[in-house]
Amino acid sequence: MAKPRNAITPTRDENYPEWYQQVVKAADLAENTPVRGCMVIKPWGYGIWENIRDALDTMFKETGHKNAYFPLFIPKSFLQREAEHIDGFAKECAVVTHSRLEADQDGVLQPAGALDEPLIVRPTSETIIGDLFARWVQSYRDLPLLINQWANVVRWEMRPRLFLRTAEFLWQEGHTVHATSEEAMEETSLMLDIYASFAEDWLAMPVLRGEKTEAERFPGAESTLCIEAMMQDKKALQAGTSHFLGQNFSKACGIKFQGKEGKEEFGWTTSWGVSTRLIGGMIMTHSDDDGLVVPPKVAPVQIAILPVTPKEETRGQVLDACKELEKELKNINYSGSPIRVEVDDRDLRGGEKYWQWVKKGVPVTLEIGPRDLENKTVFMGRRDLGAKREGISLDELISNASQILEDIQKALFQKALNFREENSRKIDSREEFYEFFTSSNKNDHEIHGGFAWVHWDRDPKWEEEIKNDLNVTIRCIPRDSNEKGTCIFSGNPSPGRVVMAKSY
Repeated sequence: MAKPRNAITPTRDENYPEWYQQVVKAADLAENTPVRGCMVIKPWGYGIWENIRDALDTMFKETGHKNAYFPLFIPKSFLQREAEHIDGFAKECAVVTHSRLEADQDGVLQPAGALDEPLIVRPTSETIIGDLFARWVQSYRDLPLLINQWANVVRWEMRPRLFLRTAEFLWQEGHTVHATSEEAMEETSLMLDIYASFAEDWLAMPVLRGEKTEAERFPGAESTLCIEAMMQDKKALQAGTSHFLGQNFSKACGIKFQGKEGKEEFGWTTSWGVSTRLIGGMIMTHSDDDGLVVPPKVAPVQIAILPVTPKEETRGQVLDACKELEKELKNINYSGSPIRVEVDDRDLRGGEKYWQWVKKGVPVTLEIGPRDLENKTVFMGRRDLGAKREGISLDELISNASQILEDIQKALFQKALNFREENSRKIDSREEFYEFFTSSNKNDHEIHGGFAWVHWDRDPKWEEEIKNDLNVTIRCIPRDSNEKGTCIFSGNPSPGRVVMAKSY
């Protein structure tokens, strides 16, 4: 039997990392730039990010947070205020040391005007925002202070991969100050729940909620909560984090307030963020060997109408019908907004045009030709069902357009959830654990492993050992992880299972 042809080469099974790069390229999402590690996000990719941003921004504002903007440059001395924080980010910092360029005697531009103090291009903003919060917070009446910013950050990346690891990326970072430890922990949990709801409801990406181990915490945090998703190569992707910072940054930055009893107290702070990495997670959760698959809620275009005009004499009639259908569909709401529709009237062959939209992952394609006009039908393709297309009456389409999109959204989530469950396993012996994460062929790109739910006695030496041996890390200590048992490494009592996996 002949092997089916796919739009993407290689396939996921043949070479998953290269498949990912080819999906990004075929969908025209982004590309590399002359600056190593940096990317340009092209209109289709940026359209997805805009929809992610707008949905999350609404969620943040509904919970009382307000947007602000803070400087791109951070004085080096600010990062040194919190020792653990600077240790965590020192190797990733981009440093500005001069303020201008001047031509030398050969006409070559050289840095000039050395700065009094080097500036760090922000890798994250806790220290500079903390310095400003110290000015803003004076009394318990100023609390809670709930701020978010949408920005870019720079973390010097030596092994870049579009959307997953780039030197510069887009994100949001929330920063809050509270009067008590309890209020700050509630905020930390609330924001994690918002991230989890967004990942599942909008990106159709099932996630586990839990806490990072001490070794995996954000530098300077007392507790880091996370959401973890399984990609189609069975690796984990950290899709969002929320940090309880305690009073560490308040003491480092001087965030103090006068309490109700008149006593001066340090604030309790949090920070939390997600980034354009979510797009990488979306790609690896849903896409197939024909290209990108985009969940309807975040798709820049939800329905693409493709006129089929083999004869010039019927071209005008077909285009008019497509425009009319576009107008009708835009009057229908899906997920709180008018359906996003585009008529593709480019002068391309029908097959070429159709496959371009398949590779871009548009949820629904509608092909309309002269015969469809006569029969009052359209030829519909649902991206979640692959490249399969079928006829549907125009009336049925219009009546069910919103439901069709919702069916696709739910089907993508269920498929991803089934995949995660099929590739998750409770493991109760060290031998089975090592077998689970050891490839039978180290020379190929075999997809193996998954999520291992394992008893661990909380001794970090085992965490370090499996990282060195297998490149496996503890992704999270899941919420409600209280099934007591025996650690598979030491034989000591375990307070609950943790999730271990290879990861991005």
